Amino acid sequence: MFRISEAAALLGVSADTVRRWVDGGRLSAVRDEHGHRRVPGAELAAFVREQGRRGGDGEPGERFSSARNRMRGIVTDVRRDGVMAQVEMQAGPFRVVSLMSREAADELALEVGVVAEAVVKSTNVVVELPDLG
Repeated sequence: MFRISEAAALLGVSADTVRRWVDGGRLSAVRDEHGHRRVPGAELAAFVREQGRRGGDGEPGERFSSARNRMRGIVTDVRRDGVMAQVEMQAGPFRVVSLMSREAADELALEVGVVAEAVVKSTNVVVELPDLG
């Protein structure tokens, strides 16, 4: 069971947004013995899965791709040299860094402050549990 604030942090949105989703019936929650809303982990996972399928905004995505890991964020740094570019972005609580050709960065007009989507496809992903200690 997740508190509203915990669910919000995991989703990269505000607690008020999660409350609106619960109040609007988009996300299920139950009340604990103190009357506080809690989101069951399985419900949160199902909600996140569905949002991922729909591109995060509730509308079916226009693009088709085999990459399923998408994170919308804001570009926070772009470093270009003669051939390569390093693009850093913040997607919710996540810092994402991409190395790409300078030509690609230029064609995408990537600059600090631009909203972009990180699309991740990897053959090797390490999953770790957070230190809850």
